[in-house]
Amino acid sequence: MAAVDHARPRYENEKARLLRTLERRARSERRWGQISLWTGLVIFGLIGLAALTAPLILPAGPDHQDLLDTLQPPSLAHPFGTDNLGRDILTRTIYAARIDLVVGLTTTYVPLVLGMLLGLTAGYRGGWLESVVMRAVDVVVAFPFIVLVIAVIAIVGPGLLGVYIGIILVGWALYARLTRAEVLVLKDQQFVLAAQSLGYSHTRVMFRHLLPNVLRPNLVFSTLDVVLNILVLASLSFLGLGVQPPTAEWGLMVADGQTFLLTAWWISTMPGLVIVLSGVGFSLIGDGLADRLEQGFRGRAGENEGMILTVAEEGS
Repeated sequence: MAAVDHARPRYENEKARLLRTLERRARSERRWGQISLWTGLVIFGLIGLAALTAPLILPAGPDHQDLLDTLQPPSLAHPFGTDNLGRDILTRTIYAARIDLVVGLTTTYVPLVLGMLLGLTAGYRGGWLESVVMRAVDVVVAFPFIVLVIAVIAIVGPGLLGVYIGIILVGWALYARLTRAEVLVLKDQQFVLAAQSLGYSHTRVMFRHLLPNVLRPNLVFSTLDVVLNILVLASLSFLGLGVQPPTAEWGLMVADGQTFLLTAWWISTMPGLVIVLSGVGFSLIGDGLADRLEQGFRGRAGENEGMILTVAEEGS
């Protein structure tokens, strides 16, 4: 008995030490999540602000030529250098951000809304609607993403319209599959059964109780999807299927400088570095957003438990 009493304080000390370690680790993860989120927002904010104010800070425009300053290396007068027509690379890069960011955001969040609605309805209602939606998803994901987009552009024609239509028609499938998988897990949870027991309509159960819980993984995935769609636009423009010359676009600028890589490396390198920087920014936003939404998800779990208690009280 004395040995047990002697070992108990040691056990309590080990338990307290473990709890302190876990608490420090949780604080470190939350701190890193906040740093990632704010760093990503600063990067995105700077690129977005430069794109929005481009006509004010760079009134000459992206197509202004100075044939006396062709293929000039980076300098104070031209921080990113000039191309073979004397156009300032920095000016064209900033103006190109207006197109790339708009296309990246539009071709991400329009499919997100469409895919979430289809996946939410298919997962909750089931039946023939689920079969139709999921067979359509299977058809879309059976082919490589870029191949289907190129096929759509081949029908519509090169240019931004074909890029918009192609990515939106293909991009919704992953969001629909992700949302349906989440709904299939959540619809058997107690808080959903409690809402159904109260007689709530299917629309209220889907949009009031299920949608907030499936929104978190979709938003986190969408930040990475923005990067993918920007890269897709750059790739299509590089191949001549996206934005057409002389419009300033990151991928098109990289393609324009490929013949000058040995003599004027900055024509392709500078827009490429901005593409990488924007990708890093959105990735950091995704990491920070995942941590922030995880904390909100824990709070919503408490609300769901409260709903279950309400149903129990009314039933008694």
